[in-house]
Amino acid sequence: MLFKMKNFLIVIVVLGITINVFAQGEQTQKGSVVIEANTNVGSVGGILGGNGTGLLLSTSDGTTIWNIGGELGYFMAENFAIKVGFGYGDFDGSTIVSYKIGGKYYAEGKIPFQVDYTGQSGDVFFSGENPSYLGLQGGYAFFLGEMVSIEPSLRYNLSLNSDFFDDIFQIQIGFSIFL
Repeated sequence: MLFKMKNFLIVIVVLGITINVFAQGEQTQKGSVVIEANTNVGSVGGILGGNGTGLLLSTSDGTTIWNIGGELGYFMAENFAIKVGFGYGDFDGSTIVSYKIGGKYYAEGKIPFQVDYTGQSGDVFFSGENPSYLGLQGGYAFFLGEMVSIEPSLRYNLSLNSDFFDDIFQIQIGFSIFL
């Protein structure tokens, strides 16, 4: 069984590398547009904070949290995009609205680094305080053709009002469409 699993993983890695090498095109050229959606695989320090422009559904001890959002970027220069994001969610009956602005750079056209500012507001959940974060993110873009990539990444959200909200470390999987 272990031998079969090892062979399966080797085939997947070789296939991924092959697709990635041959799919490199002009996705990140100046004038291109990227549409993104991110999901959390794991989070330390907070459930929603810093990911208000992503996709989330979580239920624990009778409390349900959901969020839907996305990000849009425009490549101002080759491999560098200016991005904005928006999200809307619910934390056990309380509305959460999130926004994001930042920049994303693709080193070698496939190693994305992102720096952004994320803000959130909510009706009852935040008790009059609005969390905000400086986000730092890095990952790898696996291109599945000329227009689509899957981007696993590590993200750190540094709380800008830490008297009320904690820093958050996240593991994300992003899905991008390049136009």
